[in-house]
Amino acid sequence: MSLTIECQKRPEGSKPNALRREGYIPANLYGHDGANSVSLIVNAKEAVTLLKQASANETVIEVKIPDLSWTGNALIREIQAHPWKRKVLHLSFFHVANTDSVASES
Repeated sequence: MSLTIECQKRPEGSKPNALRREGYIPANLYGHDGANSVSLIVNAKEAVTLLKQASANETVIEVKIPDLSWTGNALIREIQAHPWKRKVLHLSFFHVANTDSVASES
């Protein structure tokens, strides 16, 4: 079963709480372009559905960013959530070039 999530580039100057009120979760993608990272937004309902099926640092996910014409595999590196409400506040994705090495480490 392959997991896929579609992200959008985060608008410049947007505030995280305003994005959450609109139904988006702020996210970052690291490692896709060397040391550069990109700020993203993810639909909150899609992210919650994805997190029910995926595990941090274990599940390889196909990340699609139509705004940048980029598609690649990534791991969810970090999930920030509210301490007792368990509401997702932020996601961090890390690009994985070779998915075979991730499978062998598990």
